[in-house]
Amino acid sequence: MNILVSACLLGEPCRYDGKSKGDERVIALSKEHNLIPVCPERDGGLSIPRDPCERIGDKVLTKEGKDCTNEYQKGAEIALDLCKNHSCKYAVLKLNSPSCGCRGIYDGTFTRTLVQDKKGVAAELLSQNGIIVLGEDETEKIGK
Repeated sequence: MNILVSACLLGEPCRYDGKSKGDERVIALSKEHNLIPVCPERDGGLSIPRDPCERIGDKVLTKEGKDCTNEYQKGAEIALDLCKNHSCKYAVLKLNSPSCGCRGIYDGTFTRTLVQDKKGVAAELLSQNGIIVLGEDETEKIGK
């Protein structure tokens, strides 16, 4: 099965801080599945490293107020295209990210306050299009 995966969880240094968040649970999926890496922020045109962003309503802004919404939306569309082109039923995405957070994201105050009922831009678009979006701590939910 093809599974879309946040590239940072596979060890790619593409996060806002130029680092990765390699996760052994996610990497282990490659033993049974074909993993399709994506970084919606990078793929949408943002640099590595980049200023941290948080989602505030329908906008994605830096702490200084720079609007990065277009790049986040473009990256989300690229992620959806990858899912469609590779027939991905599942996406395993980085928790809490303004792009990839599927069970909660930071609230836009840059105080590391999580809001549990909100999703990142890419996670939201994928979910709206029938992709099962999971966090890195939910790999056991992937069907064989």
